[in-house]
Amino acid sequence: MLMLSVSGCRGVVGQTLTPAVASRFAAAFAASLRQQARGAAPLVVLGRDGRRGNAMVHHAAISGLVSAGCDVVDLGIAMTPTVAVLTDEHARKQPLRVVAGMVLTASHNPQQWNGLKCLLRAGSANAFGTSAAAPPAALASGIIETFRDASRELTCAWNEIGSVASGEQGAGPAEVHVQRVLGAMRDSGLCAHPERLGKGLRVGVDCVNASASVAAPMMLRALGVDHSEVLFADLFGPQAGQFPHPPEPTKENLSQPGGLCDAVRAKGLDVGFALDPDADRLALVDERGVFVGEEYTLALGALALLEGGTAGSAKGLGEAPTFATNLSTSRMLDDVAARFGGTVLRTPVGEANVVETMKGHGAIAGGEGNGGLIWPRVCYVRDSLSAMALTIWLMSEAGGGQGARRALSGLCAGLPSYAIEKRKVDLASKEQAAAAIAKVAAHFGQQHVDLRDGAWVNMTKGPLAGRAWLHVRASNTEPIMRLIAEAPTSAQASGLLDEASGAIAG
Repeated sequence: MLMLSVSGCRGVVGQTLTPAVASRFAAAFAASLRQQARGAAPLVVLGRDGRRGNAMVHHAAISGLVSAGCDVVDLGIAMTPTVAVLTDEHARKQPLRVVAGMVLTASHNPQQWNGLKCLLRAGSANAFGTSAAAPPAALASGIIETFRDASRELTCAWNEIGSVASGEQGAGPAEVHVQRVLGAMRDSGLCAHPERLGKGLRVGVDCVNASASVAAPMMLRALGVDHSEVLFADLFGPQAGQFPHPPEPTKENLSQPGGLCDAVRAKGLDVGFALDPDADRLALVDERGVFVGEEYTLALGALALLEGGTAGSAKGLGEAPTFATNLSTSRMLDDVAARFGGTVLRTPVGEANVVETMKGHGAIAGGEGNGGLIWPRVCYVRDSLSAMALTIWLMSEAGGGQGARRALSGLCAGLPSYAIEKRKVDLASKEQAAAAIAKVAAHFGQQHVDLRDGAWVNMTKGPLAGRAWLHVRASNTEPIMRLIAEAPTSAQASGLLDEASGAIAG
């Protein structure tokens, strides 16, 4: 199945994702940009996650973009948030030009998958000049409609074909991104000298032989980390682009022999960071080698921003600490925000939906429970480098520790404890998903049911009132249905999943 959604286009290389498909989708994106352009050809900043086998997608995407009249700046292998940062940089330098970004990635999907993700500067930039993000649903639908319209010719005349420029002048894209994070930490008031935060810390990072292999170690060096244990960062050798384990940064994948959890224990590290191939997600391993999980990444990032006093009109993006996240994200974020009088706005799943709400309400941060923190001072894309820096700030004597180092396990223990259980069900068609969602909504009709994105059931009655939720929805990126539940204990969350499964089967 070729997946088309607000997350872009994804498919299996050589099967559903062919050169013709990749070129056509890129050209459809270019056509939407040309509709906005006045005079100069649109500029697209292009990056790829480095997974093996993506050369075809890379060349096909460039062909599609330039054939439809866009100029391209090709960054080569670059993290998704790095592409967003560079898109904003180019837009600042050329304020009268339409500037956008595209990333060739299938994110956490297995090796054989690849895709094309669009980044648009929709609306005005914020006070920090950031705007590039996944397109809102309406714009994404327009790109998909153009892609599907076989009668529409997208190729321009010979004198309107775009050009391609390779790389960047001066500091490389990774360096620009790292400096953007350091500047955000200084300017927000978090830390006058972020280069001192890593003193005394030993940190491990798993780059899964993909796009973070340069930028993540660079970020740790820039923070002054005493010792960095870098795993799976081969971009040019025999393992380049070959995932050493299934690429999604989950407990199962990081606990394999010789993986990050083992490395943290064996090397006596203070923390382990695991990134997915395009490095917009970050999972955490504590000093005991215990997988903390992705749900804590956003909550800890918010805690750092709130403890550091970056909320409010003087230093943040709004009068009060407001955050945005999707329906499938843990209640931990709500509890952290509440400590400081803050609020959390919930959206349908999809980074574009979260960003649209963040921009509309001036949120100081947001993201998703899959390890994706969005800090608008850096960019409006989930950013593992920002999440790494904020986590180190929390742990550091020179940061949130205020003279005493804090262990990651202790920081996590200080957050409310919930258990999230997840299951996947293969789908043969979207019709199957619609029927299942209707059954779940009917079964839990006495609770609060939100139908904006599948069926989100907030428990408002019974023993789990105010302490649990259930979310049943079709994935935007894979041909599966996701069942997610959160409750105070794993048994209670699993019980909700069992109940939902029974309703679907009934």
